[in-house]
Amino acid sequence: MRYSYINHRKKSIISQELWLLLTFFGLTLFMLFATYAFLLYKDYRFDIEKNYAINEKMDLNHNIELMKKSIAFIEKESMLSEKIYTQNSVLKDSIANLFDLVPGRITLSEASLLENGLILYGITPNKDVYNFMLQAPLRSIFQKTYSSFYPAENGWIRFVSTNYIEEELDKESKNEN
Repeated sequence: MRYSYINHRKKSIISQELWLLLTFFGLTLFMLFATYAFLLYKDYRFDIEKNYAINEKMDLNHNIELMKKSIAFIEKESMLSEKIYTQNSVLKDSIANLFDLVPGRITLSEASLLENGLILYGITPNKDVYNFMLQAPLRSIFQKTYSSFYPAENGWIRFVSTNYIEEELDKESKNEN
């Protein structure tokens, strides 16, 4: 006998509502684990990129230090070259002034610059021309002036003039600066 007008349904432990609920929980758990895995991956990539950036920064800082040392060296060399150029210009002007000081009747064969003096070798027609035209200007520049003469083959007189600046005066001028 049947007391029901409908056919019976199979009964199971998991109903459609429970199946739907478990599916949503499963999807939610899957999404949570996927998000967690994604964050772990991103954290790992961030650590790698951070280490790469730190190494790059250290390399750049090292290169900056090398460049600073190189710039300091170049600036030092530049200043040295300017100093040498200035000294060469002064020396060139001094030599030009020295040759301007020598009159046309006197011929120089050699000029030696010393640290505190000058030695001139040359030829002059006579001692008076040398004394009035060259030795007088040299005495105004140098404190000590010595000249020696000896005859040349052509009747002129060869001379050697040694001229010195006194070292005491030179030291005093350095102390004043």
